[in-house]
Amino acid sequence: MQKLKNESALFKEALIAGVKYAEGRGAVVFEPTDSASEKLLYIYRLLVHDKVIQPLPEDQVAEKSLRHKLSLWYVKQLPKDHPL
Repeated sequence: MQKLKNESALFKEALIAGVKYAEGRGAVVFEPTDSASEKLLYIYRLLVHDKVIQPLPEDQVAEKSLRHKLSLWYVKQLPKDHPL
């Protein structure tokens, strides 16, 4: 797994986009007390369920790999001239 340029900034934006996706779909309403890890896991499982992203093998499901996977999903949605 190769780290993306600006991966931490991409992850923050990807998490926001993932929350909008999940709530817009009507699948969940996140509470302000939900941690980023909980949101990350839920968004990952939802994107896999909707067949938007390929699932990781279950033994590789860890926060670091999920952050990377969510960042990759988000970067594919950005226009080519986006600063991130």
